[in-house]
Amino acid sequence: MPHPGLSVRHDCLEPLGLTGTEAARRLGVSRKQLSELVNGRSGISPEMAIRLDKAFGGGAETWYRLQSAYDRHRYRSNSSNPSRTPNACARHKRSIRSRALSPHSSP
Repeated sequence: MPHPGLSVRHDCLEPLGLTGTEAARRLGVSRKQLSELVNGRSGISPEMAIRLDKAFGGGAETWYRLQSAYDRHRYRSNSSNPSRTPNACARHKRSIRSRALSPHSSP
């Protein structure tokens, strides 16, 4: 799943022929902040979603949902994510249960 900053670049800046400086001015942000977004180094915050809607349309909720979907995709794709291991919870419950039933455990 592509970073939502690419949508900003490909769907807003390029079709309108805006430079980074012009687009940053329209959004009321610094060129650095816009650059970080369109290059995938920062995300679309709720505030930025509102700015994008005011400058380019599309709805603040839509812009923010793009970021949320991207974040969920990255989280699910992370192999170290415990939810990716279906038996992790079951193992944890067994561990807790065995400690609770152990005669050597303290209350």
